[in-house]
Amino acid sequence: MATPAHTTQRTNPLTELTLPSLRSRTSAKWRRYSSDVLPLWVAEMDVAPAPPVREALERAVTSGDLGYPAGTAYTEALAGFADDRWGWSISPGHMATVADVITGYVDVISMLTEAGSDVIVNPPVYPPFFSYLKAAGRNVIDAPLGEDLRLDFSALEDAFRRATDGGRPAAYLLCSPHNPTGVAHTRTELEQVATLADRYGVRVVADEIHAPLVYAEHEFVPYLSVAGAENGFSLMAASKAWNLAGIPAAIVIGGPAAQRELASYASSPHHGPTHLGTIAQTAAYRHGAAWLDDLMAGLDANRRLLGTLIHEHLAGADYRLPEATYLTWIDCRPLELDEDPSAHFLEHARVALNSGPTFGAGGEGHVRLNIATHPDIITEAVRRMGASTHLG
Repeated sequence: MATPAHTTQRTNPLTELTLPSLRSRTSAKWRRYSSDVLPLWVAEMDVAPAPPVREALERAVTSGDLGYPAGTAYTEALAGFADDRWGWSISPGHMATVADVITGYVDVISMLTEAGSDVIVNPPVYPPFFSYLKAAGRNVIDAPLGEDLRLDFSALEDAFRRATDGGRPAAYLLCSPHNPTGVAHTRTELEQVATLADRYGVRVVADEIHAPLVYAEHEFVPYLSVAGAENGFSLMAASKAWNLAGIPAAIVIGGPAAQRELASYASSPHHGPTHLGTIAQTAAYRHGAAWLDDLMAGLDANRRLLGTLIHEHLAGADYRLPEATYLTWIDCRPLELDEDPSAHFLEHARVALNSGPTFGAGGEGHVRLNIATHPDIITEAVRRMGASTHLG
């Protein structure tokens, strides 16, 4: 009898590295703060490279394959992964490569709108949504999330109405899955987005960089797979799921009704991806699924561990089990630590977290905590945080 596919012992990528080895890293996560600080902030994972990714990069470096990217292997790899993982059939011909996801969504929104146009976002949301759009000459309009941290369709429709009232083209930058709340939008919710966008003539651009990082009881639904989203755009990359921020690459995907615009973008001058980035991400999409499954099992354990630790050490703080991503959102307002609790935890607990207010409306009194690390580090960090609330 054949052995069932998932009966073998898993390896947890999050427990392979020790704190001393992590402190030897030179990336932002481990060098921004002094060595007495436990860094649980920026979206870097404390993992060794997935073996298929490491092997692909080693081959490239050893052979001197360090030039410019070429060919369609990268887009073909994403198409294969999307079909296998999400049952979504998308042609590589509907894709264009770009330097990174931020560059991609700024480029696409700049193409779809004009200087001074309104772009809708859902705060609290990834801070570069505000800064990069404003730098591109766009006006950001808030459609805040609801109290349940999900899309508020009344607020969204009101924002769409205001954005298009003057007759200018408008866009909606959708974060899916949502950062920092870890919400995985449902198909029904995304269909409602598409319906509203069509009603008001708003173009949807979905940042789906966290797409592979959805927990088993939930589902990632590609925005372009829902009815009514045919003229939308998506940005995808393997960088978050396989920890490849240092060698960026990304892909712009256009819906069936956006192919003329995608072709125009693909043929225009824009920053392309790094060659090592495309090599690494191609390997991740083609051969990294088993490693990703092991990672998700480790992250699942960590998100549940965090809930237990908050109950034990930060009683009163509100933490909702994330449906996706390794970024968690904690409401510290009941702890009465002022508008930005991250400042308190850095000073008094020596734990670095992301500041809630930087995520826009609804971020006051919150912190974002990155669980993609060893469970012992999370345990010590929350223990310190809890002790700090009892000072004085």
